[in-house]
Amino acid sequence: MLDLRVLNYFLTVAREESITHAAEALHLSQPTLSRQLRDMEEMLGKELMIRGPRRITLTEEGLFLKKRAEEILSLASHTEQELRSDDTELNGNIRIGSAESDSVRFIMQTAHKLQSHYKNLHFHVTSGDGQAIMEALDKGLIDVAVVYGHVDTEKYEVLPCPYTDHWGLLLQRSHPLAAREAIRPQDLWSENLILSQQVLQANSHGNKLQTWIKKPFAELNIQATYNLAYNASLMVREGLGSCIMLEKIINVPPYDPALCFRLLDPLLEDTLFIVWKRFQIFSKGTQQFIHLLKEEAEKISQL
Repeated sequence: MLDLRVLNYFLTVAREESITHAAEALHLSQPTLSRQLRDMEEMLGKELMIRGPRRITLTEEGLFLKKRAEEILSLASHTEQELRSDDTELNGNIRIGSAESDSVRFIMQTAHKLQSHYKNLHFHVTSGDGQAIMEALDKGLIDVAVVYGHVDTEKYEVLPCPYTDHWGLLLQRSHPLAAREAIRPQDLWSENLILSQQVLQANSHGNKLQTWIKKPFAELNIQATYNLAYNASLMVREGLGSCIMLEKIINVPPYDPALCFRLLDPLLEDTLFIVWKRFQIFSKGTQQFIHLLKEEAEKISQL
């Protein structure tokens, strides 16, 4: 069975790319560290690293173990923190994996409200696309996922975010379409476009966008893709194309000389979903956070 301590040794060597530097970082002798790693390779029956004269590189099996070791050690640390937490008050860590959206503001407002009462409760947010976030949720690396698109309600609990997002086009202010108040589907059929990688995945919120645009994505001029909106805005600034994205992810003030944002017409809306695993046993802090999210969403829906 893999030893957590030796997995940490392995990750340190992978990071340092050197037995010498890793041994110094771990406060171990080089022979001891080398022996531990050799023993692990023998136990697994795989060569995990290539020991070159100047640096150590990972084999294909080593890269696979590195990814898994990072997940295992993160989950072990999370579990230990929860078990050590003080039952007399809410504390510890709540891990959230989130898509980019202005609607995430609701989750952060709720987190702040909870943290204002419990100062020892800490939030950790990881950004990513829906597929990566849901994989992290399934592996127990995060407590709550915040995603767009289809979610299996038999496997997960789902809370719709009470705010609505709107699709639009981020484009250069000098572009002819910038003179329009809104963008119609046919305006984009011959345009150079930039789309998020998630939109192009199956069962994503890209299905709504494809229905709106009235053409398969394969027939559009998609010049670039992205997974971080800021990078997409740089692509637009440098002329790679115009980007279909959700409103307010990128702040574009009216006086911006380079960029502008135009909503789609007909208006295309989308909803963010807050997701957690059914029958999951959570820490008291995470339980209270989910409870407060439900309460705050209900309040907003009644306004």
